[in-house]
Amino acid sequence: MTNSLTTTDPTALAHMGGLEVVAKALVEGYLIGRHRSPFKGTSVEFVEHRQYTHGDELRHIDWRAYAKTGEYYVKQFEEETNLRAYLLVDASGSMGYAASTLSKLSYAKTLAAMLAYLLTQQRDACGLITFSDRVIDRRDPATATTTFPELIRLLEDRGPGAEGRLGLVLGDILPTLKRRSLVFLFTDAFDDTPALIQQLRQYRIAGHDLTLFQIVAPEEEEFPFRRTTRFRSLEQPLTERPVEPLRMRQIYLERYQEHCRQLERECLSSGIDYVKWQTTQPYHLVLGDYLTRRQSAK
Repeated sequence: MTNSLTTTDPTALAHMGGLEVVAKALVEGYLIGRHRSPFKGTSVEFVEHRQYTHGDELRHIDWRAYAKTGEYYVKQFEEETNLRAYLLVDASGSMGYAASTLSKLSYAKTLAAMLAYLLTQQRDACGLITFSDRVIDRRDPATATTTFPELIRLLEDRGPGAEGRLGLVLGDILPTLKRRSLVFLFTDAFDDTPALIQQLRQYRIAGHDLTLFQIVAPEEEEFPFRRTTRFRSLEQPLTERPVEPLRMRQIYLERYQEHCRQLERECLSSGIDYVKWQTTQPYHLVLGDYLTRRQSAK
């Protein structure tokens, strides 16, 4: 497939085709061939026996085989290159925010679709969980040829939902991940900072390789409002509040920036990859930069 989508603007791309078409075009046009996969499994699996030869490690001798045959055999292993990956997509109400760009949820879904395509192309098991105040969709990791289309269908059907409980829902999801996995979390991370950080740490304690992709709108970064504005909650639709932006701007920016700094600092100290993306940034640049940095770090 050739890349017929020439624009790199995320908002414009949202009108140029379905999620599957856009994700494939972006990956095949910009990423495949430029990045060796930084995602590798770390376990080993048994392949076969061979006869013992001088110099082989004694710990690899199969003593059960010796008891049966009276001959020494060693077990041969190979590194398991396939891994399990989960895409965790926050579909709470705040992710539906869209003003000058596409919504944070639409941006997150495209990034998740790109990673799903990358992973399934290298025959890794990829799964998806979407959530708001609870888990909504779940597709456990699989390597079947139908996996990518199924993940795309779930992503395309999922719109913003109820009020989010990010930390609590992450706590509910963690015990259901039965094996150590690569976990990508797509969210605006609007939750109580200490509680959220505590839950993220639990994923690392459980042995998961976690990446937090914090997705924000430019208005959240800059608070460009000048006139008195009525703000409506996306998670509690009946809640509105008139705000004088010039009086609120400094307070908001200080608290927002401290929240982001604390998230980044605590993630890095806990061995969690942290990346913040604005919905204005071209997908292939931010994802390509992340893949490059991960390759150099591993």
